[in-house]
Amino acid sequence: MPIFDILSNDIGIDLGTANTLVFVKGRGIILNEPSVVAIENETGKVIAIGHDAREMLGRTPGHIRTVRPLKDGVIADFTMTEEMLREFIRRIIRKRFLIKPRIVISVPSGITEVERRAVTESAENAGARDVFLLNEPMAAAIGVGIPVEEPRGNMIVDIGGGTSEIAVIALSGIVNNTSIRIAGDEMDEAIITYLKREYNLAIGVNTAERVKIQIGSAYKLPGGEEHTDIKGRDAVDGLPKTLRISSTEIRKALDEPVRLIMQALRRALEHTPPELASDIVDRGIIMTGGGSLLRGFDQRIREETNLPVYVVDDPLTCVVMGTGRIINNTAKYSKLLAREKKP
Repeated sequence: MPIFDILSNDIGIDLGTANTLVFVKGRGIILNEPSVVAIENETGKVIAIGHDAREMLGRTPGHIRTVRPLKDGVIADFTMTEEMLREFIRRIIRKRFLIKPRIVISVPSGITEVERRAVTESAENAGARDVFLLNEPMAAAIGVGIPVEEPRGNMIVDIGGGTSEIAVIALSGIVNNTSIRIAGDEMDEAIITYLKREYNLAIGVNTAERVKIQIGSAYKLPGGEEHTDIKGRDAVDGLPKTLRISSTEIRKALDEPVRLIMQALRRALEHTPPELASDIVDRGIIMTGGGSLLRGFDQRIREETNLPVYVVDDPLTCVVMGTGRIINNTAKYSKLLAREKKP
């Protein structure tokens, strides 16, 4: 008998460091919000969650603080994660269903049992009836449409906000996996550190992310050097300051996190069984996650590995689409789901 029945209210969640996406059976992706919570310091009252809270990052008065409850792909603030999940689930369900939902949540493959339990408890306390955890690389592969049940090997490189997951998948299992806590957040921090070190310019996370998207790259841009203006605060005199920066300098700033991801990719390839390695030569490397949108990243991997590299059409939604495909066809994917055991 399938884990889920046709009358149940099934939800798939990509609980990401940067964004949380929710898929509801029969309705598709209906929520995509930043994983940010704003609270009052004195009372602990939640003021805003999601987009509204993200707009407050770096702009709050003393009595309010913004929290990103997930760090490096795992829960850093249990209470705030629970509050965030509860709010997202409330928005989705409202009074439409009388029973609590059963939820599939994607998690980084490298997290510990304690961290897995924290995710499960947060979802249960937020209103889930049953919780099933699914490794992110598997969710991404299913979301892309890869036939994971086949005996042929497929390599997924999923670069999110908090973790980069590199996995070889075959026969509905992860044969070889490398998970590092270096991803989009570390790229933003690298830009912040570089500008402060080189130009005494202090900027916030939102500005760093904007610069990364606008002119960031992992490989020399084919159209030549680009420029953008960055507004921040002079770290010496404390006054507002505007700096014109080039794409070459931002590429230099991003080199360390990109290099560490490349090292992890090479380790994963070195530990891949020969038969599956030959499949990867034929099928190439598939890139998913927001970090795969960094311009030239696929070209850099292609040059350093001599393998075909493909960035999927919608890399930001692959993981949550994978959870959605599972809850839409649980008979096919039931072996991938394991209900988390209570201690």
